[in-house]
Amino acid sequence: MGLFDFVKEAGEKLFGSGEAKAAAAAPDAAAANAKAASAIHNYISSLQLAPADLAVEFDGAASVVTVSGTAPDQATREKILLAAGNVAGVSKVEDRMSVARSEAEAQFHTVVRGDTLSAIAKKFYGNANKYPVIFEANKPMLSHPDKIYPGQVLRIPPQA
Repeated sequence: MGLFDFVKEAGEKLFGSGEAKAAAAAPDAAAANAKAASAIHNYISSLQLAPADLAVEFDGAASVVTVSGTAPDQATREKILLAAGNVAGVSKVEDRMSVARSEAEAQFHTVVRGDTLSAIAKKFYGNANKYPVIFEANKPMLSHPDKIYPGQVLRIPPQA
């Protein structure tokens, strides 16, 4: 549990279309925050990561998302945090999640210009050919190993 930092300008563009667009037109901050929280919740659900008790809150003034609920395992918990944080307009994610089955925590890496999954694998594992481990650890947020962007935060699972 804790607070995780993200690059506010990087990530999925949820705010500006659909439910998030309605948030911008909402008459008060509470309604706007509720609409944005709903858009983030729906995004996490669309990735098939959301446990039944997932709750998402958004504080637009601070650009902070708070997630709570019980993830089935540590990997799913981390993917939920990353899905919520890798949204344009979010600078921090407050983690209030618990896990049903405890396991080793992953490290996180913020992508910088020029990064590739191979280079990241070389940095963390000492072997560029282990990039598929990082790719698999970040599915379904990543659809292709070559489609990462500066500011995106990735899970780096512990070595087996």
